[in-house]
Amino acid sequence: MSNSVLIIGQSGTGKSTSIRNLDPASTFIINVLDKPLPFKGYKKNYIPCTKENKNGNYYSSDNWAHIVKAIEAVNETRQDISTLIIDDWQYVMANEFMNRVHEKGFDKYSELGAHAWAIVNTLSKCRNDLTSFILSHSEIDNVGRAKLKTIGKLLDEKITIEGMFTTVLHSRIIDQQYKFQTQNDGEYTCKSPIGMFEGQYIDNDLLLVKKAIEEYNE
Repeated sequence: MSNSVLIIGQSGTGKSTSIRNLDPASTFIINVLDKPLPFKGYKKNYIPCTKENKNGNYYSSDNWAHIVKAIEAVNETRQDISTLIIDDWQYVMANEFMNRVHEKGFDKYSELGAHAWAIVNTLSKCRNDLTSFILSHSEIDNVGRAKLKTIGKLLDEKITIEGMFTTVLHSRIIDQQYKFQTQNDGEYTCKSPIGMFEGQYIDNDLLLVKKAIEEYNE
């Protein structure tokens, strides 16, 4: 099993910024929306992976099947990569939903759930020296709890993505500082193994998270 972590939170709470301290030489980013990353030097450090340049460390697609193939390629052929990022994962579902919005019936929700599951399931089968992070938005459910954002109740009834992860962190702004919440307090859906992190809140830094996971597993 690879070490897969789910990072959820509202827009502007530091999810993408948390990538900033990772080593580009060993990091591969799958950017679903191909949006600019919010830290200096990302264009210089993250070079698109193409047919002409297979040694790149950046790929953009919102197609679930293409993302699965990219994950498999990194896992099987890129031993130099030890950290894999999927940023704005929920747009894999949202964009497919919008492209199929005129389809009638509920079968498409089952398919959307299966496609979302396929990405996470592929990550779970990766080599154990590959740490993967899925970054995605959160939403407030009907009882006031912050959870992973999907595209509606029908999909939520078919799949609970948070349950597929041992570690789920929630990005928050606490006293004007960007933090990750590590444990569920009844309001924010997050969890982590006992003793992996020091305290309820840690800095929003994926490098620190990766090191904590590696030290814990050792």
